[in-house]
Amino acid sequence: MKLSTEKRLFHYALHFKKGILIGLACLVIAVTLELAGPLIAKTVIDEHILGIEGNWQEVMDEQDKYTVPYQEAFYKRSDRITGEDEIMGDEVTIFQIGTAYYFINENVPLQGKRSVENGIITIQTADKTVTVEGEQLVLNEVYPFFKPEQRPILMLLSLYMILLIIAGFFQFYQTFLLQKSSNQIVKKMRNDLFAHTQRIPINYYVDQPAGKIVARITNDTEAIRDLYERVLSIVFTSIIYMGGIFIALFILDAKLGLMCLLIIPLIIGWMKAYKYFGTKYNTVIRSTISEINGNINEAVQGMPIIQAFHREKKTKEEFELLNERHFTYQRKLVKLSALTLYNLVTVFRNLAFVGFIWYFGSFSLEPGSIISIGMLYAIVDYLTRLFEPVTDIVNQLPLIEQARVAGNRVFELMDHDGEDVVNDKVSKYRGNIVFDHVTFAYNDKDIVLNDMSFTVGAGQTAAFVGHTGSGKSSIMNLLFRFYDPQKGEITIDGYHTKEWSRQQVRSHMGIVLQDPFLFSGTIISNVTMNDPTISREHAIHALKAVGADRFIEKLPNKYDEKVTEGGSTFSLGERQLLSFARALAFDPAILILDEATANIDTETESIIQRALEVLKEGRTTLVIAHRLSTIQQADIIFVLDHGTIKEQGNHTELIDEKGLYYQMYQMQQGKLKSKAV
Repeated sequence: MKLSTEKRLFHYALHFKKGILIGLACLVIAVTLELAGPLIAKTVIDEHILGIEGNWQEVMDEQDKYTVPYQEAFYKRSDRITGEDEIMGDEVTIFQIGTAYYFINENVPLQGKRSVENGIITIQTADKTVTVEGEQLVLNEVYPFFKPEQRPILMLLSLYMILLIIAGFFQFYQTFLLQKSSNQIVKKMRNDLFAHTQRIPINYYVDQPAGKIVARITNDTEAIRDLYERVLSIVFTSIIYMGGIFIALFILDAKLGLMCLLIIPLIIGWMKAYKYFGTKYNTVIRSTISEINGNINEAVQGMPIIQAFHREKKTKEEFELLNERHFTYQRKLVKLSALTLYNLVTVFRNLAFVGFIWYFGSFSLEPGSIISIGMLYAIVDYLTRLFEPVTDIVNQLPLIEQARVAGNRVFELMDHDGEDVVNDKVSKYRGNIVFDHVTFAYNDKDIVLNDMSFTVGAGQTAAFVGHTGSGKSSIMNLLFRFYDPQKGEITIDGYHTKEWSRQQVRSHMGIVLQDPFLFSGTIISNVTMNDPTISREHAIHALKAVGADRFIEKLPNKYDEKVTEGGSTFSLGERQLLSFARALAFDPAILILDEATANIDTETESIIQRALEVLKEGRTTLVIAHRLSTIQQADIIFVLDHGTIKEQGNHTELIDEKGLYYQMYQMQQGKLKSKAV
């Protein structure tokens, strides 16, 4: 059963689960330590800053740091009385009304509406009204009651600072580990994707623009990297942070915590709605980016033709059409984000605070139900913090959706049937080639080779000639196993090519193309192809053997001369000599020359011909040629027409037959004579 994109992305993350789990553990610790702040603040406010107000008990003498002297007596907060304290008299109460504190010689209710007039304090509770006399405390009398709280406040604040420092340490490691894991996941995905592109048969690339494939390996995997970074570093952080806040809210007020849970289904519904529309828009956007990459790649490579044929305006219009489509759908995505992201969070946050004010405001109507300042501070702090992770989550929705669509495109390429790369060595074959009743079509309908049979002996040079579309290049494609025939068999030294992997078949073959391709690097690296088995000395020997040293020795850096992409700084003849040297250095048993001299001028051709003689020595050589003058020395020539072999033999035999080859030869000779005249 085919897994969803989300599950496949999750399975990739499991490859680095150790780092992710340690990072998440660090995250939980960091969040727990950080969220302890409001609880510590509540304790500081209620128990210490406002702790002077409450019930106090007269004790025998000054027994510890919590005992306060007042009017030749000693008092201690009732909640701090222990069994060792010697109690004297009844409880007293210290009351705050406005900014003043009052000393009352009896135990009175702490809840209710308070007022004072001429030293008479009135306390109105839900069921009764209490009137008592109170003595207002002056500043120097209030201070001793505050003094015992200074040390606990400093201790709690120091504890909070220590917790924040420890949390910062764990925060660093969770960020480092999660982002490291994100990059490792995408590194593995890119490697897997690139490796898979080499396993996909060559026919996949026939109708696929290079820019589209490049976009999947680079742009789409980069979008997925953002997904892992955002999900692991921000979304998971936000979820754990929210979980910690909900726990803290339940500790403070279970009913309020339950009400706040309503935000979870809102977020889930929100994400589903965004996913529905965001996926549609992002699918078009990612596809268009691939097309833009392909368009740019084609325009850059074909710029000489575009300028030569005055196609700049048309090319610009084609690009603008794609760019306009990208802009249109990006605008739709921006509009969707603007409607559903930050603005909606602000609305929810304001509604939550309205609910909070209503919830506690309704209780304040009852004189007996008053929330402490510390509790109020802690709840407001947690509610404020609750919407920070909500904002973080919803702000990542565009990136998450973009990455999910990118993941679809990446896995679509990965799901394309590929073949294992098998580089196990096979013994170097001699080069006996047999095509036995081979029939082949690129699209399974239009036959290119029709029931073709021929044999080329080891060490022979065989040439294939014919008009365009006669099947010459298709023979080479089948021999190289770029494709496999629909019917018939191809054998090398009696071994069916399908018995070997494609890499094993090609391991003892070399090819020189009509338009040789050079890679960025140096002359030496283009000959050795960075194969460790080919030494620098062997590469230089190959270059000298084909005559390339004649122009290389004139270069500033000689054999270490830099080569740009495609080798554009070298002439066609020089590039061809380098490709000959490359083939010679690998010492293939079978050499394929695909119209290797088709675009070479007459003067350069003589140099190329000498290089070819060196190259062909001791190996089976298959030559595709338009110039019949270059294949007269071939051991056997096959004349093709519409996928069948019409004639075969050496040059002399075919001329004597006065058939198709003879007509082609006479036509070319006539052209040569007319040019000479």
